[in-house]
Amino acid sequence: MTGTQRSSEGLDARRRKLLFRSWHRGMREMDLILGSFADAEIGALTGDEIDQYEKLLEIPDTEFLPMVTGERPVPPDIDCTVLQKILASRRTMTF
Repeated sequence: MTGTQRSSEGLDARRRKLLFRSWHRGMREMDLILGSFADAEIGALTGDEIDQYEKLLEIPDTEFLPMVTGERPVPPDIDCTVLQKILASRRTMTF
């Protein structure tokens, strides 16, 4: 997998930006995890979930990756519905 498998056609500007940011994190592992999640879910996220996702994308990869892989516990202040969806999607990923 080298990049998005989803077209941004039909997405509003905010979702298009999030889709792009999900695939262009800087750390390839996070590109794959968040990009794949965004490909599958970005169109279905609610407004509140979009807010949550934007906040999660502000976390630097070096802090976020250990949480997503289970190497470090998720702090309660960032645990949210979207993070739980990301963690669930990661468990079903195959590379």
